[in-house]
Amino acid sequence: MDWSSFTQGAFGGLLIGLSAVMLMVTLGRIAGISGMVSGLIFDRFTAESAWRLAFVLGLVSGPLLLVVLNGSLGNVAGNPEAVVGNPIGGVPLMVLAGLLVGVGSGIGNGCTSGHGVCGIARLSPRSILATLVFLLTGVVTVYVVRLMTGHSL
Repeated sequence: MDWSSFTQGAFGGLLIGLSAVMLMVTLGRIAGISGMVSGLIFDRFTAESAWRLAFVLGLVSGPLLLVVLNGSLGNVAGNPEAVVGNPIGGVPLMVLAGLLVGVGSGIGNGCTSGHGVCGIARLSPRSILATLVFLLTGVVTVYVVRLMTGHSL
C-alpha cells in the first residue's frame, strides 16, 4: 500500500467533509458545487452570491497554491513527469463531456458533492439513488469508451 497516496486522500477527504459541515453549520447550506456555480452564473449578484463565490474561489485557489508551493499538482497521472494525463479524445471532447456533466447535474438536481457527500451523510434516499446512478453511468461510460476506442482510461 502506498501510504503517501492514502494519507493525501484521507486528508483531502477530511477537508472536503469539514468544509461541507462548516457550510451547513454556519450558513445552513448544502455544499453542492453545481448549485453554487449555477447560482453565480444565472442569478443576480446578491449577498447569497458572496459565500458561493468565496467557496468556488477556495476550490480553485487550492490547486493553484499547491502548484506555487510544490511546483506541480503531484503525480496524478501515474507518470512522474505528468501533471494530468493527456485527454484521449482531445480538448473538444473534454469540453463536450463537461457540458454533458453540467446538463446531467441539472437534470439530477445536483452533483456528486451535493448528493454524494452531503446527501448520503444526511441519509437522503434521493441522494443515495442519484449517487448510485452517477457511479453506474461512469462505469458504463468507461466501458463504452474502452470498447469503442480500444484505449484504457
